[in-house]
Amino acid sequence: MSLISRRNWALRLSIILNICVLLYVCVHFGSSGPWIDDGSVNWESQPLTQVQSVIKNANESQRLPGTITTNVEAKLSKTKSETNNKLPPIVKVEATKRIESENNKDNGVNEADANRPLTQLNQESSPLAQPSVTMTMKDATPCIQKSLKPKRAQRGDYWVLYNYVPMSMSVQCWESITYTTHADFTFLDNLEPLLKRWQAPVSIALHAPGTDFQITLESIKYLRSCGSSLISQLVTFHIYFSNKHVPKVVPPSDKFLNSAPYNCSLSAPWANNHTKMYKTEKKLVYPVNVGRNIARESAVTHYVLASDIELYPNPNLPSKFLEMIRKSNQPELNKPNPKVFVLPIFEVEKNCQPPENKTSLIQMLKAGTAIPFHKKLCSVCHNIPKGKEWQQTPETNELHVFHVGKRTGNFAHWEPIFIGTNSDPMYEERLSWEGKSDKMTQGYTFCVLDYDFLILDNAFLVHRPGIKFYKKDSLRQTLAAKTNVLIKKIILPELKVIYGSRKGCVI
Repeated sequence: MSLISRRNWALRLSIILNICVLLYVCVHFGSSGPWIDDGSVNWESQPLTQVQSVIKNANESQRLPGTITTNVEAKLSKTKSETNNKLPPIVKVEATKRIESENNKDNGVNEADANRPLTQLNQESSPLAQPSVTMTMKDATPCIQKSLKPKRAQRGDYWVLYNYVPMSMSVQCWESITYTTHADFTFLDNLEPLLKRWQAPVSIALHAPGTDFQITLESIKYLRSCGSSLISQLVTFHIYFSNKHVPKVVPPSDKFLNSAPYNCSLSAPWANNHTKMYKTEKKLVYPVNVGRNIARESAVTHYVLASDIELYPNPNLPSKFLEMIRKSNQPELNKPNPKVFVLPIFEVEKNCQPPENKTSLIQMLKAGTAIPFHKKLCSVCHNIPKGKEWQQTPETNELHVFHVGKRTGNFAHWEPIFIGTNSDPMYEERLSWEGKSDKMTQGYTFCVLDYDFLILDNAFLVHRPGIKFYKKDSLRQTLAAKTNVLIKKIILPELKVIYGSRKGCVI
């Protein structure tokens, strides 16, 4: 055989061997390879697809509307179990991240994953599944957390002890509402009945000039030592006094907190000291708006109810309000105008208990044992738009916007009390309680800024029992006349420069 023939046979044999090797490799990998689908799997017959599984898990991880709980509630429940004291149910609002974080740690969930949005985690684990997530209160309330650390500062002519006695419970800015108010020590008997109905944070500024300061400290100690445990858990006390009437001794906050508790066998400090007030002896006016602003600005929550300590809200208001905000399913809530949420106010006879709900309130109005607030003093000051229709509207389980009012026309002198935020105009601090008209300048500003006053259907305030009647007070009349001049000649021109004017807006 020639040399050329031998080479041809060798080449042919090599080609055949290579083909055999390739066939072997294909058969080996093809029997277990991931890219070969023999059509034996029926995906439609599977009980739960990947997408359905992720959506199911996401839905199970979300709290259902109507069953939301809060860090506030959890901590109070823990306190109740530890002390075996029966406490009424606390504010129900969206669960906090801190509780979820603790649960995640217990369940072995990575902290970084726990802090990432559920939708992000789902997208990373399954690009096909992007289930919708119910909006939480944290989503609905962008806010910045404030500190409860005590501090001392000057505010105009006043020294202020901010957070002098802070509440013990830690509350996130988005998970509740703060009732902000003002008083002197003689009004502190209202705090416990107010808190039993409110059951959410309270920020209170106490006017305590001169020797009233020591009695004020004793009154705070009495409330925290001898009253409801809700006082120490949910109430933050601020104290302020004029730089012309500084107390002789002002102990640091921590020294006061660590001092001996009050002897509860003794009566409340305010019981026998009404006639011995330093304020009365020195004939000082009550700087009501200084206290209002201190308490409001110091609130740790985004939403605040700036009110007077003798006005008691109907129970469960914080939870229902926050649920309404979370859902945000009413057109009035989504309009671009600035807005506040108005609570109608009522009075009841002295021998009556404040009603617990709107149904009871309506019954008392029909019986004449309850009337609209200040009906016998200044009916135009607190009448709400469509007030009669509000009383005729039956109570429901949830909270809604009943009507959107404006501070114009027949309501140009309206003094509503409302749930708002610290972005709303503040109170004019040159005005006093004795001089009256202390909220009128703020009302004018709201009008010029075209605020919507969203009147809530099942929320209200009731004054401490006792119908108010007009009493002639020559001193207040004199101070009121001076206040009117101050407003007309000085404050109103300033407001027109700062905010401008609008037709129909008056003080």
